[in-house]
Amino acid sequence: MPAKPTAGAEDRAPEVRQMFNEIAPRYDRANRILSLGLDQSWRKAAIAALGKNGKGRVLDLCSGTLDLTRMLLDHGAAHVTAADFSEVMLATGAPKIREGEPVDIVCADARDLPLETASVDAIICGFGLRNVPELHKAVAECSRVLKPGGTLVVLDFFQPVGLIPRLLQSTYNRLVVPLVGGIITGFRDAYTYLNQSIDSFCSAGEFVDQLSDAGIRADHRTMFPPVAHLIAGVRSDDG
Repeated sequence: MPAKPTAGAEDRAPEVRQMFNEIAPRYDRANRILSLGLDQSWRKAAIAALGKNGKGRVLDLCSGTLDLTRMLLDHGAAHVTAADFSEVMLATGAPKIREGEPVDIVCADARDLPLETASVDAIICGFGLRNVPELHKAVAECSRVLKPGGTLVVLDFFQPVGLIPRLLQSTYNRLVVPLVGGIITGFRDAYTYLNQSIDSFCSAGEFVDQLSDAGIRADHRTMFPPVAHLIAGVRSDDG
């Protein structure tokens, strides 16, 4: 059984990696059940937010089991680099990719990407950045590898703002997620951590401010139901 990571610890990356390695085989199933299938519609909205840049060279950051990579290819992306720090998550998702498709699957840390500066037209990240210690380093790396005029889209569970979102997330994430996620995967502690990671994450507005400091002008909108947010931004020419 994996050690339960401490959501706020700067050195939690190895434990988080181990946790995702353990839950990888049942990760997709747990997502579908816990979100009542809404996670797929959220992902479709995120890809649509990429606009024309989604047809170019795209980095799927914190790509996990390659759900977004599969959807990007179906959407017509010219090339996708799928990067995640869990080799087991990537291996679990690999069967979704057909032979000969324009994909590079890379085990990499979001804080130190093995990509050239200004080498991708778009970056998409689904439900991954809140698990990255030293978030500012990941944001800086996104700004570095993204071409001027390129698009960044982030889909995640940010810290809720407002009474209703706080109530919804608190009830669902503290009670339902650990119970159901634990039953499906056999690792209740992992889903307790995922709830705690939201509590220690920034709000969507605060994340937009971080992007602005890194040269990416962004806005955010709340998805339905109001538990997930979609951030969409553009890398400035002088960022």
